[in-house]
Amino acid sequence: MRLLNIEINGFKSFSQKTVLDFVSPVVCIVGPNGSGKSNVVEALRFVLGEQSMKSMRGKAGSDLIFKGSKELPKGSRASVVIYFDNADRVFKIPNEMGENINLNFDVVSISREVYPDGLNKYILNGSEVRLKDINNLLASVNVGASGHHIISQGEADRILNASSKDRREMIEDALGLKIYQYKIKESERKLERTENNMKEVSLLRRENAPHLNFLKKQVEKFEKAKELQLELSSLYKEYLKKESIYLEQEKHVLKVEKDKILHELNVITPKISDSGVENNVNSEKNRELRDFEHRLNEIRGLKGELDRKLGRIEGILESKEVKENKVKLSGRCPLCGSEIKETNIDNRAQAEVHNSEKELQELKDSQTRTISGIEKLKEEENKIYASINSLKQEIHKESEELRNKEREKYGLKVRYQELSSSLNLNAVKEESLLKEVELFENEIKEGSALIGYEVLSYKNFEISGSIDRNIQEENRRKIERIKIKLEDAGQGGGAEVMKEFEDMTTRDMFLAKELEDLAKSVESLENVIAGLKEKIDQDFKEGIKKINTEFQEFFSLMFGGGTGHLSVIVENKRGREKVESLESARFDLEEPEIVFENGIEINVSLPHKKVKELHALSGGERSLTSIALLFAMSQVNPPPFLVLDETDAALDESNSRKYGDMIEKLSEHSQLIVVTHNRETMSRAGILYGVTIGRDGASKLLSIKFDEATAIAK
Repeated sequence: MRLLNIEINGFKSFSQKTVLDFVSPVVCIVGPNGSGKSNVVEALRFVLGEQSMKSMRGKAGSDLIFKGSKELPKGSRASVVIYFDNADRVFKIPNEMGENINLNFDVVSISREVYPDGLNKYILNGSEVRLKDINNLLASVNVGASGHHIISQGEADRILNASSKDRREMIEDALGLKIYQYKIKESERKLERTENNMKEVSLLRRENAPHLNFLKKQVEKFEKAKELQLELSSLYKEYLKKESIYLEQEKHVLKVEKDKILHELNVITPKISDSGVENNVNSEKNRELRDFEHRLNEIRGLKGELDRKLGRIEGILESKEVKENKVKLSGRCPLCGSEIKETNIDNRAQAEVHNSEKELQELKDSQTRTISGIEKLKEEENKIYASINSLKQEIHKESEELRNKEREKYGLKVRYQELSSSLNLNAVKEESLLKEVELFENEIKEGSALIGYEVLSYKNFEISGSIDRNIQEENRRKIERIKIKLEDAGQGGGAEVMKEFEDMTTRDMFLAKELEDLAKSVESLENVIAGLKEKIDQDFKEGIKKINTEFQEFFSLMFGGGTGHLSVIVENKRGREKVESLESARFDLEEPEIVFENGIEINVSLPHKKVKELHALSGGERSLTSIALLFAMSQVNPPPFLVLDETDAALDESNSRKYGDMIEKLSEHSQLIVVTHNRETMSRAGILYGVTIGRDGASKLLSIKFDEATAIAK
């Protein structure tokens, strides 16, 4: 599991969405004071569930939202989203049974939003959750609520100045023991609820005892009516058996009748609705008929054009033949009566005769072609006539068939109405039968109230012969008379009293069993709590040993020798505070309760110095000691990432190199996010993020890769 990236939007000085990718084991965040680089650390605290506004340099939720500037508007909310790689499914979250289950996501995203009114929202992979869920989830990967994974410049004083008890809690958190403490608290809450339940159950048993005794006496009194109950039981067996057979027979008859009606309805319904195909067929043939008629009109038009053309050709031919005859005339002139000889025809006229003959021949050819075209059109016209007549006959035939089907359909509709009426009548009969069944069931319920479950023995009763409804009615009246007698004898509510007595007895037994189970639960929870406390104690002691090993190594590295170790001390305090009022002064006479608690003490011995007390260390020595201890704590149970916020600020050049060596060692187990001004520290980073304040008053981010970071550091 590793940290992938973080998105900051509207948080403090980051007005716009800003993304930091953590693709390197060591990422440094640099920038001038006031640029907003510490806001990145606070954004990490915020999204991981930090509840102390003081630790995020604010007083209210609205202080975390971008305030706006002359160029940029005020933000409406602040949100931070952090993404983790969960390919190995290490994130766990408890289910309703308290069992830890793996979160089945390749990437886990945790989002926190804050609004001006202080409302906070926590979102896990798109679903809104509780802060408790976020804490449990992070605890499963050793990211505790106390923030041991985020070490700020003031962390040195915090861990060195903390009380031994608070110091123990910080170390428990670093060792991943908070998850067990959460379980202890949850078990203690369950234990408290269980003990309260035991008190309530005991109280219920005491309250029920007098009424249970009263019911017992009532039951004894109702035993006197047993003879009537036996007689009623005997009558019920025959009456209910015959009534059940009659009702089943009626059900069967109505069902058969209904099935028959429904079957016929299912047969004729498709036939009634099946009327679209014939209409579609007629429509298609009507369209085909219109197409033929349209084509016929076109042929007639073409034929008319050819007839007119033929007429023109024949007229021209006739005119040409007359003219030619005039040119070849011989004999006397029709005007003067003189003799006309052929030799009087001039050459020009003769030429007109050589061209007229040619044109005449062309016209005759055109005439022939036109006549041929007209004949073809006549043939096509006759064929279309034949097709039109054939289609009309088919359409007429289909129309007749359609009318026949419509008549058949009408008959089916009439039958459909008849069947529907029969079905409605059947439904009325069924409803009436249901009422009889309801009366029958009520009779069984009444009988059960009077004689108990014995009333159901009618099912095994054997009968012979037919069922006479008159006899059934007579038996029903007998049953009613006996029920009245039982009520007069005080047995009318006997079944209820018996049932109440049985219910009360059963409930008392249930409460006794529940009390026993609760006692077992108390014992089990106490064992769980004891086991968890033992687990914490063992892991704490083992963790202290491991921390001491790492602490000694880091301490000697930072100071060039010397020793540093933690020791567990036992403190005690009075369980009650001093009583001030005279009324409660008697409690002062009681033996005060002594409560023992374990704490942590830090022991150091500097090389070449006699200083062994923390308060005697210089500021630089305190800083180095705290860094060595915090780094040691992080190595025992390494968190997935570690944030170092200017923890190297007080180091000189020599110690800065040692600090850088420790950073490289830490990066073998945890991703490091380091806020620093130290060039030596920068040189150990794979990526540098530079934070600046733009002219618009918002923080901006600039990333620089390793090679560029080395150049800048030098």
